[in-house]
Amino acid sequence: MESPTALALGEIGLPAPIRELAAQTWDTIVVGAGHNGLACAAYLARAGQRVLVLESRKRVGGACTLEEPFPGVRMSPCAYLAGLLHPLVIEELELPRRGFEWIPAVNGLFVPFLDGSSIQLWDDDDLCAVEVLNLAPGDVDGWRAMNDVLARLRNALRPVGEHDLWIGEAPTRAQIEERLGADDEARALLFDWSMAEFVERYLRDERLQIAYLGQGVIGTNASPFDRGTASIRFHHASGRLGGMPGMWGYVRGGMGMVSFYLCDAAREAGATVAAGVPVAQIVPGEGVVLEGGERITAGTVVSNADPRVTLRLLGVAADAEWRRQVERMPIEGCTVKLNVHLRELPNFRARPGTDQPHHYGQINTPLTKEEWKAGFAAARRGELPEHLWCELYFQSVHDCSVVPEGEHCMSVFAQYVPYRLAQGGWDERRDEVRRLALKSLARFCSNIDFAVMDAQVLGPPDIEQKVGLTGGHIFQGECLPPYMWSNRLAARTPMPGVYLCGACTHPGGSVIGINGRNAAMAVLKTVVSCQ
Repeated sequence: MESPTALALGEIGLPAPIRELAAQTWDTIVVGAGHNGLACAAYLARAGQRVLVLESRKRVGGACTLEEPFPGVRMSPCAYLAGLLHPLVIEELELPRRGFEWIPAVNGLFVPFLDGSSIQLWDDDDLCAVEVLNLAPGDVDGWRAMNDVLARLRNALRPVGEHDLWIGEAPTRAQIEERLGADDEARALLFDWSMAEFVERYLRDERLQIAYLGQGVIGTNASPFDRGTASIRFHHASGRLGGMPGMWGYVRGGMGMVSFYLCDAAREAGATVAAGVPVAQIVPGEGVVLEGGERITAGTVVSNADPRVTLRLLGVAADAEWRRQVERMPIEGCTVKLNVHLRELPNFRARPGTDQPHHYGQINTPLTKEEWKAGFAAARRGELPEHLWCELYFQSVHDCSVVPEGEHCMSVFAQYVPYRLAQGGWDERRDEVRRLALKSLARFCSNIDFAVMDAQVLGPPDIEQKVGLTGGHIFQGECLPPYMWSNRLAARTPMPGVYLCGACTHPGGSVIGINGRNAAMAVLKTVVSCQ
């Protein structure tokens, strides 16, 4: 089935003039057509609600969309892999029927080291154990124990089926504790350990330790030596996409296809989706006011915008305590995203070749512990670090449809960079960041200068401007333990008829979709109780 939204590359325009949309009667307005907003709209429309989705940009999908940054190359500006997309959303909104196809990255995580050694952390335990044995023979048992505590925590909190704690309202600490029982290791992993403590508890070889450190700070403005960062590792290892625990993979056509399929589902269910319509104000219980001054009426408004944007749209109508909760959540990003057009894949000195098994998984270029500490400290001062930690993904090796024949694309997700530079601004220093990122890769690769044809650089302010995420924070606020589970913002706000459905709500950030479903269920619960 061909996606109508994908045919327009997400630029769906207006289904009717604004004055006609404003003249209609709506039950719910969804502000923002990111993937969670579209999922929320689909569920509400399927339940019989009259739903209008308003997206300020011309293209739907938010941070999970598709663009052509280079001629003939289709890439998502921010999202890159799927792993936490909830199986319930995939099933209920019939994404496979719409064309959704997921290619698991079973080759896992490849990490080269500056001394010429390397490790391929396969998602197959037996293959991975051989790699660990070759690199760090004394760490095989510890490596197994490290994986085991992750699996125990996943099984306790996110079992298959309706008892998954990501579904519905966020659980309290007491409810989580009941699930964990006497498993003190799982408890410490979820609430207390830094990522450094986590790996050092189970592993002795420093190379193997630093191979994992980045997995505890993905999208997080914290050092792997900071308390609670191990929980970030669990968050990203807690998925069950395709029935494969902890697996990540590539969506055929690119990550933006997820949002496009959700848009198709919403429109098929009867929702109206309008792009290029900025909202200027949310009026609780009444609807919204557009930037052009038009008023559109609805008893319920669901915001897919981040909480700071939602707060601005509410203005004086925001509840005071809710405002304080929003303002307490850190929302300044520290990541830079590079979308790179390649004439050939990177050639890693540790395992030479430009079409090797590691190109089909994920790749990390690691930092030493000293480099991690120095890099984080530099970004905190508003400076660029000497080296960036980079995570690399190659959609084109699995899906040649996204690039011209014989070429490749590479997504680079790197940390740490400051939102505000102490000297100069992002506009004048963006090319310097580009050179820094590519230099960081060149420490491990022999052909970066030749391989790279072009690169788009998106620092935190660029992400903020491009997709509307305050501070350029890709998760609409930190996902560290103090801001997760029942501490995360609830879908239902204190303002009458106002809800949230984005990554700022339970269960947090990434391309998940269940945030949108949870919000829709909260809306429908209120509707039923009022009847």
